[in-house]
Amino acid sequence: MKKEKIPHLQISQFHYHLPEEKIAKYPLPQRDASRLLLYGEKGISNEIFSNLPELLPEGSLLLFNNTKVIHARLLFRKETGAHIEIFCLTPSRPADYAVSFQQRVSCSWSCMIGNAKRWKSEPLQMEIATKEGVVRLKAEKVMVAENEEEVLFSWDNAQYTFSELLGIAGELPIPPYLNRPTETKDDETYQTVYSHVEGSVAAPTAGLHFTSGVMEQIRQKGIHTSEVTLHVGAGTFKPVKSATIAEHDMHTEFISLQRETIEALLHNSGKLIVVGTTSLRTVESLYYIGRKLHHNPGAAPHELNVQQWEPYDGTEEITPREALQNILRYLEQRGEERLMAATQIIIVPGYSFHYPDAILTNFHQPQSTLLLLISAFVGEEWRTIYDYALSHNFRFLSYGDSSLLWKKPK
Repeated sequence: MKKEKIPHLQISQFHYHLPEEKIAKYPLPQRDASRLLLYGEKGISNEIFSNLPELLPEGSLLLFNNTKVIHARLLFRKETGAHIEIFCLTPSRPADYAVSFQQRVSCSWSCMIGNAKRWKSEPLQMEIATKEGVVRLKAEKVMVAENEEEVLFSWDNAQYTFSELLGIAGELPIPPYLNRPTETKDDETYQTVYSHVEGSVAAPTAGLHFTSGVMEQIRQKGIHTSEVTLHVGAGTFKPVKSATIAEHDMHTEFISLQRETIEALLHNSGKLIVVGTTSLRTVESLYYIGRKLHHNPGAAPHELNVQQWEPYDGTEEITPREALQNILRYLEQRGEERLMAATQIIIVPGYSFHYPDAILTNFHQPQSTLLLLISAFVGEEWRTIYDYALSHNFRFLSYGDSSLLWKKPK
């Protein structure tokens, strides 16, 4: 699809009625006991998630997003008694997630501020009780942007990293549509069993159904697995408020892949099944990174970032395989083992997919960019799928049930 066709896509075309009682406020006690909707050539059917290994073709490659949700919410209290919530979104100085988390004196983050009108310019402080005593954490405004502000954090005990302080004093953010406060058990249930790279402010929820038992059965069946990292931002919950999709400003997210993952994608001879919309957005972004390198093999790292409308410029000059080869050549020339970039890619109906054959995903909000992606993947059948899920009492959204959707043939 060319970009000039996008303005005609109305967001109202992607609405459905989601009753409040269909939204799962809590997960099931057993992760893999959730229900699994199957959609493919044989239509729609019901399964239990624990049976997933038997439903996947032998020799398939399963792609996971290994990001870990951080305790991104910090609640400061002013001397006046007013509460100011600082929601850490992305690191700015240093900009690398891993490096920022390991800082022991100070770091800056791009943040959203709750009750912002009550915070002028004065520093905020909180005392954090630790095993070694009290650590004083200070927050200062550095720069104000349209919807976000850069905040400088500093603390008086170099024994602690910023990651450790967030873990003690911060709160795990859960989706706003759950309409409840974060509870202690969310620390476990709102993380995937394979999460280990800190950085997300929302979970890649398609992976919440996996257990160590299911993972072991997958290995025993001869299904290959690999990992990508996409740190999910708060923008994933950003509703499409414009009448047309072309007016929506897609959020940017950090992606990272090891060389061995790109090699696994290149040499995969079976089906590629992506776990979640985040894994799909990551792997599809690779095509456009590889295309950039086709034109500019010596591109600087920041030039690899994928912009929102790049997929719709009408040029498909190289094959998906060539795109991966270009990336591997680029990493080899630079002596690097990891590709790091950012992606703003938006996937809407008419998009041409390059890599995945199927996606494991939960059921998404009406008129969301996630639902647009699903519509692009399965076509107009998304309505049939969602009608079936609603009429058969599937549980919706982050803590809800799952689906295995095979891509609509061209």
